[in-house]
Amino acid sequence: MHRQSRSLRILIVVSALLFVPILSHAAKDFVMPTPQSAKTYPAHDEHPEEGLAVAVDPYDTAEKAKIFVVNYSEYGILPVYVVITNDGDQPIALSGMKAQFVAGDRTKLSPSSEDDIYRRLNHPTASATNRYPLPFPTKKVKGAVNQKTMSEIQSAQFGAKAVEPHSSQAGFLFFDVSDIANPVAGAHFYLTGVRDSKDAELMYFEVPLDKASTAPAVKP
Repeated sequence: MHRQSRSLRILIVVSALLFVPILSHAAKDFVMPTPQSAKTYPAHDEHPEEGLAVAVDPYDTAEKAKIFVVNYSEYGILPVYVVITNDGDQPIALSGMKAQFVAGDRTKLSPSSEDDIYRRLNHPTASATNRYPLPFPTKKVKGAVNQKTMSEIQSAQFGAKAVEPHSSQAGFLFFDVSDIANPVAGAHFYLTGVRDSKDAELMYFEVPLDKASTAPAVKP
């Protein structure tokens, strides 16, 4: 009887220890990092005459990736934190902006849409869908992606339509790098379609990512 009681206690303790990480993971929620001025990030491009700067910080390390519920690297997805700082006196429009990630091997990638990300999470070995435009609309895909993951993706994605004077806007763009061995090495990030208060398109931003790999994780 004593031996059975001792075995039962051991089983309870082991079960509790196994269950704690599950609870901790389930309790984790995504919190967007607080942006600093884009000029303070290692990888940035500044246009002083326009009072604008764009910074890029790829979350390509385990330490940085801790802010997410999903380990996107396991699915061939690279989250890239983008910060746009407006030190000028007029608002800057972002509604027409377009981002492009050019890997070291010259592969050109557009940001993945929500459905692209859902599709990748549901089918990790599927081919990337954001390299070439399809001639027909694709069906929305959510499948087994749970609500918490969906909320994280929606909350994390860069969604600002403007940057007010003397402020910054930030968020993540997700790129499908599943076919690229070392996507950050030698890569460049381009941003076009940024417009001033008179609706004139500003010169494009080009950010080399070599320095970004040494950037520390940004705390929420």
